[in-house]
Amino acid sequence: MSRPLSHFFAYVSRLRWIRRWGLMRNAIEENVATHSWEVATLAHALAIIRNRHFGGTVNVDRVAAAALYHDATEVITGDMPTPVKYHSRVMREAFGDIEHKAEGELLALLPDDLRDEFAPYIRESRWTPEEKELIKAADRLSALLKCQAEMQAGNKEFEPAAGHILKKLEEDGLPEVLYFLEVFAPGYQRPLDNLLG
Repeated sequence: MSRPLSHFFAYVSRLRWIRRWGLMRNAIEENVATHSWEVATLAHALAIIRNRHFGGTVNVDRVAAAALYHDATEVITGDMPTPVKYHSRVMREAFGDIEHKAEGELLALLPDDLRDEFAPYIRESRWTPEEKELIKAADRLSALLKCQAEMQAGNKEFEPAAGHILKKLEEDGLPEVLYFLEVFAPGYQRPLDNLLG
């Protein structure tokens, strides 16, 4: 007996074709798949740092997996620029509803017996408050690193965004984020030869 086909992963793999930062001139192109991988690694690191240094008891693997899928709905919705998405309460609520429906459409692509296994990663409403906090922080941190890379490439258009994002991260005051900014972030500004050894 053959199993029914699922197009879930073929569909999600198309995140590589969705460009980010659509309202900005980019020196370094970024797509949603690359961004999702970076957010997953950053969220994983933040969870480990929280557990090791700040008394956390976060499930680091669950955080990493949820972060990996945090923008999966963009394969349906596209990348909505932040100034548009958060322009007003009406826009936020409308886009939240669209994202929720897109989560359902993605899950429907999976075989019936796997949907419940994937739902805690695809559906943001199933994340714990701690998971949501760390993934959001990792998403912002990824945006800051992107802005800094653009500025290092001579693109001044990202300066206001970098300042705004850094201010928000500092205001949030998550100790694992401040740790990352102190210990790991400076390496992103160095040439390859200075990173090895």
